[in-house]
Parts: sequence; structure tokens; C-alpha cells
Amino acid sequence: MFIIPFAVLIIYNNFALQFGIGERKELYLNQDMANHKSALKRIRANEAKRLRNRYQAKTTRTFIKKLKAATDKVEAMELYKKVSSMLDKLAKKNVIHKNNANNKKSRLAKFVNAIG
Repeated sequence: MFIIPFAVLIIYNNFALQFGIGERKELYLNQDMANHKSALKRIRANEAKRLRNRYQAKTTRTFIKKLKAATDKVEAMELYKKVSSMLDKLAKKNVIHKNNANNKKSRLAKFVNAIG
């Protein structure tokens, strides 16, 4: 099937540009796609949410790496509290599955308790 783009949406996501996880995005709409204002708005909103979720998930992964690199027990406990909260927020927003978040928290808790 040959798709002819008939409209181009330019999305400027200041949030994404500010944190360097996205750039100007061009979405080509084909003729089979709904052409209503609400559908176009939904496309824009979904893209913004996708970038926000990517940023939050990547930030959480970075903090997990910092926690695994920690050698001081006090520092590790502080980081664990922060990482645990971040994982819970990702699970609450369905960015990651709640069991995935709980498994990661469990493994990190074992790691922190083993630091001595």
C-alpha cells in the first residue's frame, strides 16, 4: 500500500529539548488516519508522554547505576530510598510493570544490605 503524506505535524517538546532526549519530531499523517482535531491532539499528547516516560525511566536507570557503584553504606541507603521511590512512581504510571519494580527494589535492597 502506498501512503502519501498529506499533512505534517511539527512537535516542539520543550521538555525533551531541555533534557536532550528528543529533538524536533515530524509526524506524517497518511490518508487512512483520522483527520479530527482530537485525533491530532492525541498524537501530540502521546508523543509528549512518551518522551516524558523515556526521560524518567532513563533517569531511574542512571540512579540505579550510581547506587550499584556506591561503596559507603550511608550513601547507598540514601540512594536506595530515592531509587525505590522512583521505581514506585514508574510502576504507578505503568511505565514499568509493578512486579518489575518490586523485583528491582528487592535486588537493590539485598545489595545495600550486603555493603558492610
